Formats: sequence, structure tokens, C-alpha cells
Amino acid sequence: MPMIQVIGKEAETFEAEEGKKLVLSLMDQGVDILHRCGGNARCATCRVEIIEGDAGPMNSTEAAIRETKGITEDNIRLSCQIHVHAELTVKPLMTASETGMDPGPRPAE
Repeated sequence: MPMIQVIGKEAETFEAEEGKKLVLSLMDQGVDILHRCGGNARCATCRVEIIEGDAGPMNSTEAAIRETKGITEDNIRLSCQIHVHAELTVKPLMTASETGMDPGPRPAE
């Protein structure tokens, strides 16, 4: 299983199930990350910075919302659209604790 390292208030590393959405892997490990639209690539609150590793190809849904939200950096991705397939080091960019928002509904598998 691929290893995911999370950079944030406290760095942590965990094994993630291959093929699982990154946002679900992060949530299941208790990582503080927003996902306001429930994993539908509409809000872009689940964005992460890819520090190291291969997040895989970007689909057209993710590309469209990134354009709408003005996200131009190649290393900023939506964790709801990434299916874990390789080791990654990521940094959540929007968190419930920093924004005071409810994280959002659990995204679909």
C-alpha cells in the first residue's frame, strides 16, 4: 500500500489503500481538511499541495473547477479527485480548524 505523508501542524505518515480517494484516506486518518461539496469537485475546499510524489493525471472535472477557482499552480490538486496509486507527500491548504467551517459531508467512495 502506498504511504502518504501529511505536512501540517503535525506531520504524520500512514498507509493508504490503493485506488481510494485521497480525501477519504486523509479523513479516515483524522487529518483536518475541508470537503464542503462532498467530493464532487465543485467547491475546491479539499485542495492540497503536492509536495512530492505522483498524484496521477488530472481529469476534466478537476481541471474545470481549478480554472473556475483560478488555481493555476500544477502542484495544487483537489484531494477528492485523486485516487491514491503512489506514495505522496501532501499539505492540506484549507482546514476546518483554520476556517471555522464545518468540514462538509463525507465524500462518496
